[in-house]
Amino acid sequence: MEENEIILGTGMGPLRFGATMDEVRTLVGEPEEIEESDDDDDFEHQAWNYHEEDYLLSLYFDREDDFRLSCIETDNPNMRLFGEAIYGRSIDQVKALMQRHSQPTPEIETMEEGAVRLSYEKSMIDLYFEEGELQFVNFGVFINDDMEVQWPK
Repeated sequence: MEENEIILGTGMGPLRFGATMDEVRTLVGEPEEIEESDDDDDFEHQAWNYHEEDYLLSLYFDREDDFRLSCIETDNPNMRLFGEAIYGRSIDQVKALMQRHSQPTPEIETMEEGAVRLSYEKSMIDLYFEEGELQFVNFGVFINDDMEVQWPK
């Protein structure tokens, strides 16, 4: 499996949703930075940040899920989705890729600073574009209609 391949609902490369902090530590080592959620956050969590040479990898662990890996955010220029490199792609190119893989029409939001976010709620992925090019993604474990986490098998 490609190290930077995003598998919706499952993880990225060897990182699988549901992994414990110890399992993640074994796979990718100690994080350079650990952020704790603010008291006013809806979900108590920890974010482990890894500052690689040319990108950032953030791994999220929610208390409600026994601090198992539940979300990944990255701006890795080598990230892949459905076997295709996606970093730097246009909004239309990413929408076409998602459509080819039976993903429904996304919600599109223009952020305050001008960035655009494509959200595929059922697939639990948000793709962020600056100046028309994909810059980073945030994706997580699937959640069913009853709001129950669907850990990958």
